[in-house]
Amino acid sequence: MDALELLEELEDIIDKGASVPFSGRCILERDELLDVLQELKLKLPEDLKQAKWIKEERQRILQEAQAEADEIIKTVEKKAVSMVDENEITKQAIAQGKQIVERAMAEKAQIVDSAYNYADALLETVEKVLLGNMKEMEQCVAIVRNNRSSLHEGYQQEMPEVAPQEEDAE
Repeated sequence: MDALELLEELEDIIDKGASVPFSGRCILERDELLDVLQELKLKLPEDLKQAKWIKEERQRILQEAQAEADEIIKTVEKKAVSMVDENEITKQAIAQGKQIVERAMAEKAQIVDSAYNYADALLETVEKVLLGNMKEMEQCVAIVRNNRSSLHEGYQQEMPEVAPQEEDAE
């Protein structure tokens, strides 16, 4: 018999006890009660040990579960922080990338502007040189024309005029 059954037997003995009239008392069999109590004393330590073991085992399982839950929470928190950090790193990388592209575009604009200015200055110099050369060429052409005119005039003065010959009629 286990402890609960022994307690139920005690209840039965008390219920069967003879009531003392005009009081809330009853007459009980002492030896019978003492025997049940003795058995109960013998049973209780064993049941208490088992209950204590169950309680300790329950406590151990709860502690393990709590430790596991705490570890899972730590892992999740680390993962969340890592993800946030990665997200922040990604955002920073994107922002830096945009800044680099903007600087590159500004430098490109400066380089293109400088190239146009250089090309314009170069073309202006070529234009000036060509205009200067054209003036020199025009002067050379004028000199050549003058010289040709002079030559032509000198040639005509030295040559007697030849009358055109008449063709013999046959």
